[in-house]
Amino acid sequence: MIALPAAVLKDIREHGRASYPEECCGALLGALRDGVARVEEAQRMENASPQRRERRFEIEPRAYLCIERRAEELGWTVLGFYHSHPDHPAAPSAYDREQALPFLHYVIVAVEGGRPGEATSWILSEDRGVFEPEELLLEAPGSV
Repeated sequence: MIALPAAVLKDIREHGRASYPEECCGALLGALRDGVARVEEAQRMENASPQRRERRFEIEPRAYLCIERRAEELGWTVLGFYHSHPDHPAAPSAYDREQALPFLHYVIVAVEGGRPGEATSWILSEDRGVFEPEELLLEAPGSV
């Protein structure tokens, strides 16, 4: 299960709206507590994909290292990543599966015609064969 403050999901949705018709992407920073991945912050990142940005996102290795350092400085970890699916459902694509790593959390928000919609979360199986859906718990301000 992954838990996000409502404000964090709002920011992810806004990032998807602002990036439309291209995919947005970012990192999910936080900590694993009581078996729940608790996101404290969503850090926007540049979509560095050289082509098909409306269907692909890519994160530069240096940008990833910067995110790892930021998480460490805050006493957190990189729990996973988020991205948008412009004019497509909030479900992982075959490309997403090929690029993903097991055990990380992947939040996807659908953006239809520039309007953010459904948000879902997924974890890639250890054998990298399939994405498993996971519960996405929205937390109200001041909870936890």
